[in-house]
Amino acid sequence: MTAFRVERTSHLGVEETWRRMTNWSSHAARVPLTRMSVRTPGPTREGTVIVARTGLGPAGFDDPMEVVVWRPPSDGRMGRCRLEKRGRVVLGWAEIGVRAEAGRTRVAWLEDVRIAAAPRLFDGVTADAGRLLFGREVDHLLR
Repeated sequence: MTAFRVERTSHLGVEETWRRMTNWSSHAARVPLTRMSVRTPGPTREGTVIVARTGLGPAGFDDPMEVVVWRPPSDGRMGRCRLEKRGRVVLGWAEIGVRAEAGRTRVAWLEDVRIAAAPRLFDGVTADAGRLLFGREVDHLLR
């Protein structure tokens, strides 16, 4: 697996930051050729299934994810959402953490991902691409 981490601070409040970071349909706005769909009725909770579809028409792949931890921020407690990747192409997990810190809000996006067909030789490239792609994504969500 290839682990990477993206961290940002925001002027937005904890609740608004959490709402933006877990608004699944917004996540595809900055990911090329990708759209998101939530396959289970809302609201988001443990067991919610989200699918990122990447490709053009029939040429592409699904990245199904299941929410296995759903703990919105409350009473000063950090918000935490963990997604397990359940597909055949993209494997691993992603975790979003949101917490108050010194009058601002800190977001941490951690991901441990593996592209099934990619040799381990490309793990470094995968991590660098993940940091770049998801860094841009988090920046966009927090604007």
